Amino acid sequence: MLVSIVVTLYKDLEALALILDALKNQTYQNFEVIVAEDCEEKETQTFLENYQGLAITHVYHPDIGRTKTTIQNKAICQCHGEYLIFIDGDILPFSTFIEYQVAVAKPKQVMSGRRVNLDRDTSQKIRENALSPYTIEKNYFWYALKFMMNKEIRFEQGFSANPKGFVYQNILKKRVRNANIIGCNWSCFKEDFIAINGFDESYGLSCLGDDTDLDWRFRASGCTLISSKNIANAFHLWHEDKREHYDATQEVKWYKERQKNNTYYCEHGMDKYC
Repeated sequence: MLVSIVVTLYKDLEALALILDALKNQTYQNFEVIVAEDCEEKETQTFLENYQGLAITHVYHPDIGRTKTTIQNKAICQCHGEYLIFIDGDILPFSTFIEYQVAVAKPKQVMSGRRVNLDRDTSQKIRENALSPYTIEKNYFWYALKFMMNKEIRFEQGFSANPKGFVYQNILKKRVRNANIIGCNWSCFKEDFIAINGFDESYGLSCLGDDTDLDWRFRASGCTLISSKNIANAFHLWHEDKREHYDATQEVKWYKERQKNNTYYCEHGMDKYC
């Protein structure tokens, strides 16, 4: 099965290079990469044109503010994969990231992943190539002993389990877990994404459009959401929180109205690009 990895990027070429290097280490190799850049950076274009070893498509548009859902919808139209995996431009996937998700992927099932929030010091070492995320992955037990002292890191989300193995099948699979979508790491079959018309771009600067809104629309369309914690393992690079306050009162009103009317096929979605 061909998998399309959609990487949403905004002005962090250094992190993108790390992501692509991590994707080269994947144990599952039948995939393509779609870089969805929410701006238009010549430096990124030049870098990707010269990057070797991966099948990469670069989709971009002018920087007119937070239009993440728009560039993601445009990117889906360039995907050839049957299965879609979405990650943000600061997420470094484990080597088994694709393989383990493919192993449990089913139509009408959306998988919601989580991530280990690396601290500033560890993130800086990775950015400077003084430490490899693959090294942390392969020696995670010892790194976890260090990470567990910082509650914000969420070290427990770095323990990986083969979905076909005893631990996952008999313990992790049976746990009741939060399966709400977090926009930085989730996956589904492309046909299920098309069935809800992709991301709803009407939410604009609000963060509703790329996780909370998707969550209920998938459920309303008949999909089941499951947690892919400890399967879709990834590291999140530390960065300063640059989010500005945005009054989403109107967007929340739309959100509630659409839920009430069960309007899960959005009006302002991907169909205008595909």
